[in-house]
Amino acid sequence: MPSRPGPAAHPALPQPQLDVIHIHRLHVRGFHGVHDHERAEGQDFYIDADVWIDTRAAAASDDVADTLHYGHLMIALADIAGGEPVDLLETLAERLAAVTLAFAGPQAVRITVHKPQAPVNLDFEDVTVSILRFRPDDDGPVSTATGVGTPDQDARVGDPEAHGDDRNGEPT
Repeated sequence: MPSRPGPAAHPALPQPQLDVIHIHRLHVRGFHGVHDHERAEGQDFYIDADVWIDTRAAAASDDVADTLHYGHLMIALADIAGGEPVDLLETLAERLAAVTLAFAGPQAVRITVHKPQAPVNLDFEDVTVSILRFRPDDDGPVSTATGVGTPDQDARVGDPEAHGDDRNGEPT
């Protein structure tokens, strides 16, 4: 039996996993949907992102450069969700996953898109589409054509007027 505690010494313990950064219910006004009125009037969308990443380097250095800057990620997600309209939540979720994996570090992402005002004439609370995507084997960013990491990214995170920031540049 191993001398150190851990999964090998204690088979009942969970297996080690990557750390997870959770973003819950990021609110964005968007114009997605298959109906003309959805494109014309828009509606509220909410985005959840669970991002698997190794945060040990950031914990050791206490430097935001060594992790995924969640403020930058939130801006990128909001830009996609509030930008070019698409018909399907599946398409929107795929674009949100791609922009997340375009950042350095994330190994996997689960994106959930909520559409609580979906045009269905029934009593319901919410409609969601959730996808799980992994970084490709080449370990490089999925795309560099997303605008992620642009010079204005830091300014937008620190701007109290941008995207609901209200305290020292930390998104709310």
